[in-house]
Amino acid sequence: MKPKKPKRKLVAEINVVPYIDVTLVLLVVFMITAPLLMQGVKVELPDANSAPMDTKDQEPFIVSIKADGSYWIDVKGNNQSESLAVIKERVGKVLRQKPSTPVLVWGDSAVDYGSVVNLMSELQLAGAPSVGLVTEPPSQ
Repeated sequence: MKPKKPKRKLVAEINVVPYIDVTLVLLVVFMITAPLLMQGVKVELPDANSAPMDTKDQEPFIVSIKADGSYWIDVKGNNQSESLAVIKERVGKVLRQKPSTPVLVWGDSAVDYGSVVNLMSELQLAGAPSVGLVTEPPSQ
């Protein structure tokens, strides 16, 4: 008679070593491909000292820039053409009296991006904590 071999217990554990290997390979693949997916069109953006806009329910101070690059301010319903220095001075005066007044920029779609950002930057240097852009809703 043959001697009986002792029965081996079944192991009910999952061998995770192959899963760890696959995970590490996938991690390396994603680390290599992620920077390649985030590349976009190279654009030279203008520099500006700006801060995010806080929304408030008050009568805003409106500054417009037309397609020809001229600046306009809305004074009691009447638009007046002014230089950037005069607009900066008026915004400063208004904000000294009412510091929470929002300042809005109406920019023509034909105006270059740098001109609008320059205007917004000058308005913030005049003391406007919030400078916003006004846009038209999309037509349906």
